[in-house]
Formats: sequence, C-alpha cells, structure tokens
Amino acid sequence: MKLAIMQPYFFPYIGYWQLLSSVDVFVVYDNIQFVKNGWIHRNNITINDQTKLFGLPLEKASSTLNIVDRSLSKNSKSHILKVLAQIENSYKSAPYFDIVFPILKEIFLNNNKNLFEYIFFSINRICQYLDIKTKLIVSSYVDIDHNLKSQDRVIAISKFLGADEYINTMGGRHLYDFEVFRENGIELRFFKPENIQYTQLKEGFAPNLSIIDIMMFNSVKELQAMLKKGGF
Repeated sequence: MKLAIMQPYFFPYIGYWQLLSSVDVFVVYDNIQFVKNGWIHRNNITINDQTKLFGLPLEKASSTLNIVDRSLSKNSKSHILKVLAQIENSYKSAPYFDIVFPILKEIFLNNNKNLFEYIFFSINRICQYLDIKTKLIVSSYVDIDHNLKSQDRVIAISKFLGADEYINTMGGRHLYDFEVFRENGIELRFFKPENIQYTQLKEGFAPNLSIIDIMMFNSVKELQAMLKKGGF
C-alpha cells in the first residue's frame, strides 16, 4: 500500500494533487504546528492579469498552536466574500467558470470556523470534483504516539496503517533515511511533480498557481490527465 502524508493546504497547486492521486492512502496532518508564513491558509491566483495572494483571515493565537487549534476570524465572512468577488471578476471569462465557481462558493462559504476542518472540507470537495479515489485520513485519528517527531512519526503512521511504500515530495529528501525505512519494512520513494502548462487569460504563463486557476481553464478529463504526470 502506498502512503503519503502532508499538511493541509488551501487550494494547493497541481503538484499536491498529483501526489495525492498517486497513492492509496493520504494522511492529512491536523496535529502539527501551524506555519504562519506557509501555504496552509493561502495561495496564489490571477487577478487583473497579475499573480496575487489570497488567504483566510485567522483569529490571533499563539504561534505554537497546532493547525487543528487555529480558527478563522469572527469577521471572516466579509473577507471571504471579497475574495470570491475578486475570483468571479477575474475568471468570469474562463471556459469552465460556470462549473467551477459554484464549487468554490460551496467551499469558501462553508460555515466551519475551525481552520483544519475548513481546509479538509476543501480537499475532500476537490477530490470529489476530480474523481480522486485516494482514501483520506486525519493524522490524529491514527493510534500512535503523536509526540514522535519527523521521520519517527512518519514511520509509526506508515506501520500502523500497513504501508509498504511511503511517498514524499522531493523537498523532503534531506529529512529521511532510506535505510531506516527499509529496516522498518517500508520502501521510501520521492515524487517529482511534472510542470504543467495550459492556456490562461493573461499573456505568458504563470506557473504553480492554486488549483483554482487550473480548474477554471481545463475540463475534468484534462485535469485527470494532468494528475497522472510526474513520477518517482
């Protein structure tokens, strides 16, 4: 069984979905520290032909809290409606806008204030749209010692779930030891996403934007073909 483990990201770029769709089980970390300047709650789209950052407004909290302990701000609704309006104005001429925008509204306007639950809902909904069959598991549901760190934690999750292959992104090569994984009966492999290009409204091509951008310009069939690109 092939397993991958990742943080939750809000509408991540295509490489995240390529990894997710390449494994049998995908564990999403909820009980891991929130990274303030990371991509958990924000991403890039095109607004007025410029690459712009959008994000979710969060309640002020300690930087040591886990993702599952963070919440959207009490006035997040007005901010989210503004982001939706920007997306609508920017992408209304895109070929798949009429199909994709209602899905975005469903995701953005879901009423859950817990940051992890909010993002996990978005991941599930995009998987549904793209017909990705990978099983999603929340990390805190796995019965291991969650005080374990890094490689030890990954191995413990892999063994508990019965994985014989653990797949990580290329960026994690320096974090893990092939021999230690082999000693635990697990083959460690690294996934390299393939660069994707498609027609956008703007001149030139802006790479690695949120999956929102790709969904607006490509059919489900085209997206599914993109998911198969990249490899080990």
